Amino acid sequence: MATLNNRQSAADVSMLQDTQLKLRKAEMLLDISRTLAAFETLDDMLERLVSLTTLEVGADRGTIFLNDKATHELYSRVAQGNFRREIRIINSSGIAGQVFSTGKAMIVNDAYSNEFFNAEIDKQTGYKTRSILCVPMTTVKGEIIGAAQTLNKDGGDFTEHDLEILTDMTTEAAVVLQSAQLIEQMEKDHKQQMEFIDVVSDITSEIDLGALLQKVMAEATRMLTAERSTLFLNDDKKNELFSLVGQGLDAIEIRFPNHLGIAGTVFTSGKTVNIPYAYADLRFNPSFDKQTGYFTRSMLCTPVINKEGKTIGVTQALNKRGGPFSSEDESRLKAFTAQISIALENAKLFDDIQNMKNYNESILESMSNIVITLDEDGSIITCNAAGFRLLGIEADDVLGHEFAAFFGGDNEWLNEKIRRVGESQEMDVAVDADLLYNDEKLSVNSTVLPLISAEAKKLGTMIILEDISTEKRMKSTMSRYMDPELADKVLGKGEELLGGTSTVATVLFSDIRSFTTLTEELGPQGTVTMLNEYFTIMVDIITEEGGMLDKFIGDAIMAAYGTPISHDDDEDRAMRSAIKMITELNAFNVVRAGVGKKPIKIGIGLNTDAIISGNIGSPKRMDYTLIGDGVNLAARLESACKQYAAQILISEFTKNKLRGTYRLREIDKVIVKGKTEPVRIFECLDYHTDETFPHLMDAVNAFSSGVNDYRAAKFDSAMKAFNETLRLNPLDKLSEIYIERCELLKSTPPEGEWDGVWTMTSK
Repeated sequence: MATLNNRQSAADVSMLQDTQLKLRKAEMLLDISRTLAAFETLDDMLERLVSLTTLEVGADRGTIFLNDKATHELYSRVAQGNFRREIRIINSSGIAGQVFSTGKAMIVNDAYSNEFFNAEIDKQTGYKTRSILCVPMTTVKGEIIGAAQTLNKDGGDFTEHDLEILTDMTTEAAVVLQSAQLIEQMEKDHKQQMEFIDVVSDITSEIDLGALLQKVMAEATRMLTAERSTLFLNDDKKNELFSLVGQGLDAIEIRFPNHLGIAGTVFTSGKTVNIPYAYADLRFNPSFDKQTGYFTRSMLCTPVINKEGKTIGVTQALNKRGGPFSSEDESRLKAFTAQISIALENAKLFDDIQNMKNYNESILESMSNIVITLDEDGSIITCNAAGFRLLGIEADDVLGHEFAAFFGGDNEWLNEKIRRVGESQEMDVAVDADLLYNDEKLSVNSTVLPLISAEAKKLGTMIILEDISTEKRMKSTMSRYMDPELADKVLGKGEELLGGTSTVATVLFSDIRSFTTLTEELGPQGTVTMLNEYFTIMVDIITEEGGMLDKFIGDAIMAAYGTPISHDDDEDRAMRSAIKMITELNAFNVVRAGVGKKPIKIGIGLNTDAIISGNIGSPKRMDYTLIGDGVNLAARLESACKQYAAQILISEFTKNKLRGTYRLREIDKVIVKGKTEPVRIFECLDYHTDETFPHLMDAVNAFSSGVNDYRAAKFDSAMKAFNETLRLNPLDKLSEIYIERCELLKSTPPEGEWDGVWTMTSK
């Protein structure tokens, strides 16, 4: 009987203890709700909840992670003095991410043996993690809003009881935290909206385009928490996107065709592009990062659309801090660009008008001809810089004075023309007339024009005096770059060249390899000396074969054979020039090596096609040049020399017209950038010696066999032929390139029917 009473008494005690535990637990959970509700900010709530949970489960420290739906990240906030630091992780990484994504709690009593534990955190902080208890933070409706994590149980391991307590505590707190998150986001959105209104108001008041672009880029960077932003506007006349980088006198204008790159894609499509991981996206071109040293992680690019629905530019932001750009960022940037589009158009219009005004004034001031304007009474209103210089007068001496007072006597013919034009209101022209002033005699062509307003009111007269003696200086200058007889013929054609002519010609492009490296080593003075010596050799070779030097483009040379004067063998002249340019350069490099200087390497491209040639500019200033697809292909071939480890590349169009016999090998059929039809290209090897290319013809035959097998998709036999070429000439880099291609095509077979055509992805 006593034993039975004892058992009953023990059961009563156990029931009482259980009841007390439940009451204590209920009070604790109720206290959590009351405690958290007393705080006004989410930060204070998180700090208090961490303190309560770690104390209740007897842990050394703890962390509350909340999920950010916009960025798919878990974040926590840590107090550091008077500041708070926010820590963010991908919401599927680590133990916390695993618990959040699966919704299953974890007890880890040996952290370093767990596959999800990141030991690097301990290395960075110096803290030793032994055990971890992590539970999902779930609302009463079953929505997971984050994860609660405690570390290092005091005196032992975490238990199921600890897990139950932590789960109950975080569930009780979840609704309060969720509400606090919502309030915090609403306050943040309201603050951003107010800031947005202030910023838009400030930006739209700016009329200077450069300052406006800087403001827009700075605000876009701040608004999106990005590292940098760029606003590109479209130039309708040139079909280019442009922007100003920098401020004030240091501002640099960058331009590129409005269909290129990601910015061009966004402009032409009118659709936003959001790239969270740049290097994982095929649309991203990493070459820009290589050039600038900048590392692009994420990118957001959106079109700027005006009120008529026309795309006028694009805004591009790079590297959002803390993760990729979100859909919210897209919306904010679209709203921002929509608001500032009117200001951008107004500033652009103002800039265009200002540029036109400056342009007209610059033209007037930069003209080599004398330009003088008179009012209705014959008084001089304006005189350009050329007038002051050529006539030897100062502004104070002439402006406001009567024209006849300065040009009388022997120059009376000019006064007579001015009077005649004033009466007839028709233009009057005189050719090769003598103008005497300050004992100086000028041979001039004169044009006297009436000035009339839009309302047909007489405003005065304009006198243009062209000093035609400059043609002698022009001929002298041109003779330095082409044969004197050719210079005579170019000058003699005059008006015929102004309209432009379409002719078949062979265009030669050459360019120095690794020029930047050379300039860095030589310095400014050394670079100029080197270029002068190099250009002297190259230009002499071109002119000896009757070629025309079109222009220098930095360290590059552009020349043509067949225009403006054609020959029956222009293609051979161009080919002989290219071969001699390489051989003479090799001899020049021997001299350079003798004085301890590095050799100069060049690439040359030749193409024969119909091109447009002539003076594209003004009758008063000859700017003879060449344009067209034939020119572009020659430039592409010169650039392709780097890709094919060649020094002279020619197109099939040049090869088919050659009269002489040359040592050529067909190296590829390519589709160059901007074209759809393949072009056969050949390498000229005539400049080689037995030392520089041993067993040349045997190697060429083996290589040709390899190319045929390559185009037939017989990659194994092709590699065998290319290896034979390398045996004959171990220095043949082109065979190594084709072997790499074959290995690539074997591992990743081409889709569809293989035609052996290679697409060039760069210019």
